[in-house]
Amino acid sequence: MSTTTGPSNATAHSTNPPTVSTTTTPTSATTAAMAAGADAPASPASGSRPGRRRALAWPVRFAALCLVWGFSFLFIKLGTHAFAPLQVTLGRVAFGAMVLATMLVIKRERLPRSARTWGHLAVAAFLLNALPFSLFAYSELTIPSTLAGICNATSPLWGMALSVVALSEDRPTRRRVAGLGIGFLGVLTVLGAWQGFAGTDLAGTAMALGASLCYPIGWIYVRRTLASAKHSHLSMSSAQLMLATLQLAVATPLFTSLPATLPLVPLLAVFALGTLGTGFAFLLQYGLVAEVGPTNAQMVTYFIPVIATTAGVALLNEPLSWNTPVGAVIVLAGAALTQSKPRPMSPTPTTSRTKLPRTEFPGTKLPGAKLPATAPSTTAQSTSTTVPCTTAEPGADT
Repeated sequence: MSTTTGPSNATAHSTNPPTVSTTTTPTSATTAAMAAGADAPASPASGSRPGRRRALAWPVRFAALCLVWGFSFLFIKLGTHAFAPLQVTLGRVAFGAMVLATMLVIKRERLPRSARTWGHLAVAAFLLNALPFSLFAYSELTIPSTLAGICNATSPLWGMALSVVALSEDRPTRRRVAGLGIGFLGVLTVLGAWQGFAGTDLAGTAMALGASLCYPIGWIYVRRTLASAKHSHLSMSSAQLMLATLQLAVATPLFTSLPATLPLVPLLAVFALGTLGTGFAFLLQYGLVAEVGPTNAQMVTYFIPVIATTAGVALLNEPLSWNTPVGAVIVLAGAALTQSKPRPMSPTPTTSRTKLPRTEFPGTKLPGAKLPATAPSTTAQSTSTTVPCTTAEPGADT
C-alpha cells in the first residue's frame, strides 16, 4: 500500500520516498527509494542517553508501522461500508497529504520547482497511489480484507519478474527464480486452486493482485526518471500525494455521487487510513530507514499479512480456512527468496612452490644429504638440497 516510491524489488506496502537510491526495499519490492540513510544504522556516541533511547525506541516504531499498515486493509473494508471506493481513496490520499504538508511546513522545506519533476511525479502518483489504492478499495467490495492483505505481499514477486525485463542491471539467480515460483504457488494455495477457486471472487482477487503489480511498475518508472532528483524525500513525497489527491478529486465526482450520510465509524476509518496508514506511516518509515537501514526497515512487509489476517478474523469475523495462512506463509517465503542476493565469492587460495637459493652449511645434514667422513675444509662444498616452500596469497587460510 505504498504512498511513494520504493525499490524495484522491494515490498509494496510502504510509504517510501519518491527518490531512488540503489538497495533492496518493498518493497513492497523491494530498493532504492527507501534509502533515506546508510544501509547500516549510525551508531550514537557511546554513553549518550539519547542514543540509548533511540536504540530502544526503534523496535517500538517498527511494531507501530507493522500495525498501521496491517490494519490499513481493515480500514479500507470499514470505509467501503458507507463510501464508494474512489471516495475512500480520495479521503486517504487527502488526509495523508495534509500530514506530510504539515511536516513540510514545520521543517521549512520546499516543494520541487521543476516542471519536469512535477510531470514525472504525476505519473508516479497515479501508479503508486491513485490506481493501486483504488483497486484495493474496489477489491474489498467482494473479497475479505485478509485476502487483500495477502495479495499485497505478492508485490516483491511482481517486482522481481519485471526488473529482469526492465532493469538491465538486475539479473535473475536460481534462488530468486525459485522464489518467484514458490510465491505464485502460495497464491494458488491461498485461492484454493485445487477446488476450482470455489468461494473466491476472481474479479476482486484480480484487482488486488493488479494493485500489488502497480507498485513495482511505479518503482521502475521512478528509478528511471527521478533517480537523480536532488529534493528531499519529504518534499517529493508531499508533492506526489498532492498530485494523487488532485487526480482523484477530478475523477471521483465523475463516477460517484455524494454520500447521503456520514456514518461515524466509516468516516473515522478513512481518516485513520489517511493520517496513520499513509501520512504518519511515511514519517515512521523515513525515520526507521535512516536509523536501521532499508534492509531492516523493509522487513515490515512480512508482518503485514499476519496482522491483516488477524485483524480481519478477530474484528470483522471474516472466515479463515486452512489454506489461507498456509498459502500466506508460502507467499512470504517466496518473496523472501526473491529479495535474496548472492554471496560474494571469497578469493581461492593458491599454492606455489618457490625454490630457495642454494646455501652451503658445512657440517650440517639436510634431508637426503650425505656428510663426508672427514670434516670439510672451508673451500669444500657440502651437498645442498632444494627445500619446497608453500606460500599463501593474501586473505587465504594458512
